[in-house]
Order: sequence, then C-alpha cells, then structure tokens
Amino acid sequence: MNGKRVSAAVFVLVLIIASAAFATGQVEEPAADEPEVTGVLTMFHAGSLSVPFETMEREFEEMYPGVDLQREAAGSTASARKISELAKPADIMASADYTVIDKILIPDWATVNIRFATNQLVLCYTDSSRFADEVNADNWYDILTRPGVVWGHSDPNLDPCGYRSLMVMQLAERHYGQRGLYQDLLANRPEENVRPKSVDLISLLQTGNMDYAWEYLSVAEQHGLNYVTIPDAINLGNYEFDDEYATAVVEVTGSEPGAMIEMRGGSITYGITLVHDAPNPVAAQAFLEYMLDPEHGLRILREMGQPPFIPARVPTATMYDALPESLQELVEVRN
Repeated sequence: MNGKRVSAAVFVLVLIIASAAFATGQVEEPAADEPEVTGVLTMFHAGSLSVPFETMEREFEEMYPGVDLQREAAGSTASARKISELAKPADIMASADYTVIDKILIPDWATVNIRFATNQLVLCYTDSSRFADEVNADNWYDILTRPGVVWGHSDPNLDPCGYRSLMVMQLAERHYGQRGLYQDLLANRPEENVRPKSVDLISLLQTGNMDYAWEYLSVAEQHGLNYVTIPDAINLGNYEFDDEYATAVVEVTGSEPGAMIEMRGGSITYGITLVHDAPNPVAAQAFLEYMLDPEHGLRILREMGQPPFIPARVPTATMYDALPESLQELVEVRN
C-alpha cells in the first residue's frame, strides 16, 4: 500500500472513531463562539430567597467553577432601589413581589420580568411564645391583640412581606367580620417591632424576644418554626382570590422624597430579571438557565416548600421575544 492510500485509510479511521465518540457522548466540544462562563456574578435578592439561593449557589458554582456568585439579601424594594437610586452594579435582581421589578426597574434598568414561584403568608411562633398552646387559625387575631404579646412584621417600605402582612390583616377584618380589627392589631404592635426584612424577625422568635411574626410559608418551613396557616381568602397564596385580595391597599414610600406608591393586594408571585448593563451578562444568563430548569433551581424551590411555576412565566410576547433563546425554552407567555 503506498503512502497516499495509508493516509486515506487513517483519515477514514479517525472519522469513524470521532463519529462513534460523538454519538456516545464521549466528546463534547464547545462552540467556537460560545463565551466562557467565568468571573464574579452579582445578585441582589429578597431575604426570603436566602436559603434556596444558598443551595443554588453551591450547585451552580460546581457546574461553573470559574464563577464566584456573590449574593446580597435585603427587602425586595430595598434591593431594587440599590440599582435604581444608588446605581450599585448588579447582574440579577430577584424579588418576592414581581411588581417591584415592574414599578421600579422596568424600563430604565431592566426589560424582562420572569415570574418563577409563589408563596403564602403564615403567622410564625415557637414553643416558648405566649399562648403557644392556644393559638390556631380561628383565634390568632384575638391573641395578637392581647396585652403583653410581642409580635411584628417587616418594613412595608423596604420589604414586600411587610406590606403583605398589613394586607393580610386588612383582609382579616373583613373576612372575620371584626370591625376595627386592623387598627386594633396595629395598636398592639409598637414601631420597634417592625424590622427591615422578614428574615430579621426569625432570630427574635428563636431567642424568645418576640412571640409571633408574619413570614412566608417557605421561610417558616426552612427554619423549623411553628406556624398558623390562615384561610386562602386572606393568606395571599391563592390566585382564585385575587379579586378579594385587591381590596387591600397599602401605601409605601416612593423613590422621590414625599412620594408614595400604592401597593394593591394580589396572590404572591416572585419575579427575577437581568439588569441592564450587567457587569457579567454571560454568567447571569447561565445562572437563569440553571435556576429556571425544573431539574435544578425550580426543583430546589419545590423541595424547600416554595411552589415554583413550571415552566416559569412572562406576561407578554414582547417580553418573551426580548429573552435569549436559551431562556425562551424555559418560560411560557402567561399572566
């Protein structure tokens, strides 16, 4: 066999081996134009997402060892204002109330708003709380008005769980037919019991410095707290009651001094967005691909007591079209 025939035979053999390896998944060459996922990835997020995002951070960094995911938890409104008012650089912002993204970040600082999970409010307590052996779904509002009972909620100006706590109590007045209940409840809750974000109240409960606190169900389960489940008509966790939820209205401070924003009740829906001019858009997109995958991020949410939307949702076709193709595969257009 001459040299040309040998070379041709070797070439054919190499092609056969390469084709077989590709078919069995042994060779996976990245596309030449595919950017490398590395660097610092900055995320601002709601405090109620801290526990699941901690788990997601570990998994994501195992998938992409070159990425350092740096998370900053705060009330959702406070997180959005870090971007809109303080111009702090961030790649991703995740809110416990998707409307915070709509009202504060879109269109100047973000374009898309992906709705990815729901929740409900519960009244948390511990075994050492006053009347712990008595409190239930029928008498919780009576116990919160008793002298000596220490209870609180997060700041409605900084954290959606804060204004949602107020909404629950407004709805309770109507639901239970107790005129003046909302004001009676607030009269037994001094201002010092209002903390910047809902997870700040957990340590107060656990140390016995607070008897009761309004939290999300997922947070209560993640931290092993006792809790009272309240009716769907007032817990903000069932979209079928959205018309009734909408009767609850809370005013919170706006971005300008003296300005106020009206927040109207609705079923709890979490949102996440890519920030304009993100320092690391490649890693941000990769994280959202991971997070919105039912086998990865959404699975973690489900396992930690926070029901995800599968698939995640965007409200309009225009917003869907603005997403990268890899994210379009993970969401649907749905209100």
